Amino acid sequence: MAVAPAAVELTRDDARRIAVQAQLLTRDRPTDLLEMVHHLTHLTLDRTNAVAHSADLIAWSRMGATYSPAELAAALADHRLVEYRGLARPAEDMALYRAEMEHWRTGEGLVGWEINTRQWVLDNDRCRRSIMVRLSTDGPLTAREIPDECDRPWASSGWNNNRNVLQLLACMVRRGEVAVAGHEGQDKLWDLAERVFPDTEVVPEPEAALERDRRRLRSLGIARGKGPEAMVEPVVVAAAGIPATVEGVRGAWRVDPEALEAARGSFRGRTALLSPFDRLVSDRARMEALFGFDYQLEMYKPAAKRRWGYFALPVLHDDWLVGKADLAAERKDGLLRVNAVHEDVPFGARTRAAVDREIRSLADMLGLEVVYGRKE
Repeated sequence: MAVAPAAVELTRDDARRIAVQAQLLTRDRPTDLLEMVHHLTHLTLDRTNAVAHSADLIAWSRMGATYSPAELAAALADHRLVEYRGLARPAEDMALYRAEMEHWRTGEGLVGWEINTRQWVLDNDRCRRSIMVRLSTDGPLTAREIPDECDRPWASSGWNNNRNVLQLLACMVRRGEVAVAGHEGQDKLWDLAERVFPDTEVVPEPEAALERDRRRLRSLGIARGKGPEAMVEPVVVAAAGIPATVEGVRGAWRVDPEALEAARGSFRGRTALLSPFDRLVSDRARMEALFGFDYQLEMYKPAAKRRWGYFALPVLHDDWLVGKADLAAERKDGLLRVNAVHEDVPFGARTRAAVDREIRSLADMLGLEVVYGRKE
């Protein structure tokens, strides 16, 4: 009987540096967009534009002045990167999801809400087939150009009630039948998946799941093996990597061996402004455990109850999350407004200067001029 390897003992300093380095947030900046996305596994395509779209913020925070939003737009337009469930992924990685898509068509291995969702699609098979025909002849199309022919309406707690076409399209993405081919303003353009995703062989699901876990851990550096289920991208990595404990933090962790080896060398940290959806902070439980950082995205809170701002950006300095930058893009006026920079601990002159440089670099990427102080 094989003996489980002993857990690697890490300090919190070790764990933070592993996480920061794995997320490509050190001074050794990536220079190639596609290689960067391949390492990170995805970019979040949230379209909130209070400062910039999250995918642009995530890419810029890694690449800095060498990044151009036009480069990401071009990679999505020619399908070197593809959108899958709100995330931009390398097109070749879709091979790791084809077996999962097949399960959504056959029902094999589905549980609970997945079974109910699949049944809703089957109940609306007439509409599903109509969408496939319409996209085949007229696509790509926006959802508003597709008639609602559902026989059974989608029912939810209220947010998605009767948004039948959008819900059916989302289910058809899971089935591997349709895909996002682009955008028309704020609307997604939908087309047949075979026209968007590359024609790759199916990787069997057990093998694909192991590889997804391995790649996820490589991008995170350190993560929990088990935890709550996530609706889109998991935050746990099952048995990938090697077991680890973190001093002063309860529970079991998994660490990527290559990230562990890299972190044993010299750590060259820097300052970065992060999207609220950045993988370094998007798993709030991991963020709190490793960084002790108090943060919530406050865009859904009433203005009077916000502590840091509508879309405040977490501030990374070396291997610490040290504050929040409350920024707002005022595009009509050509301005990037700095409402406030909240310091969790008092910044020294070096930190303050580095944050200012990052703000100006962000403004340059957006083609805006920096202005300090709240709008009167």
